[in-house]
Amino acid sequence: MSTSTSARRAPLAAAALVLVAGLTLTACGELRARDATAGAAPSASGASSPSAAGASPYVEPGAGDGAPHYNENNAHRRPGEMSPAHAEDAEREADRIRPVLKRLWERHQWDPASVRTALLRLGYEEERVSKDGKRLGGTLTVTAMDSRYQDGGYVTPEGAMVGLRVHDDACVMAFVQKSNFEARANGPYLETGCFPPPFAH
Repeated sequence: MSTSTSARRAPLAAAALVLVAGLTLTACGELRARDATAGAAPSASGASSPSAAGASPYVEPGAGDGAPHYNENNAHRRPGEMSPAHAEDAEREADRIRPVLKRLWERHQWDPASVRTALLRLGYEEERVSKDGKRLGGTLTVTAMDSRYQDGGYVTPEGAMVGLRVHDDACVMAFVQKSNFEARANGPYLETGCFPPPFAH
């Protein structure tokens, strides 16, 4: 091989090395968790194979943000399952509560005391709980809204949150505040009963 040919190939080889090194370096930190089911053929059990192309072995199937242990870490944020009959009972109670909340909202009476008084008139009894968390009776809990971080500090918005335990597996979660009101049937949360857990955990 002539010296002139070697001299021409040296810059090409150097450029190729720089390109490969650059691609390798820019790939660092760019790994993104993908949907474990994307492009994977279903296995006999219906679940995607962890060794399928593009599937991370560290991502749980159905993980919301693709993070490892997502389902485990967020179990407290999902309401429990209700039996069909108990779900109907809870929906019936939500239908009883909703017009009361609407009246209170229209009157601008969304403080916990007013809401509690109005709902006790429907025949509910306040839930009683021992210091160690054991339920002693009653089904209705009315509290102030959860505090939120706003403008450099925590504030508690005006309004009331309502939790009604219809069955062990069925609740009504409701609220009334300046902007709106809502009552819906849902299963209890793992750690917070009929109330959804706060965002910070």
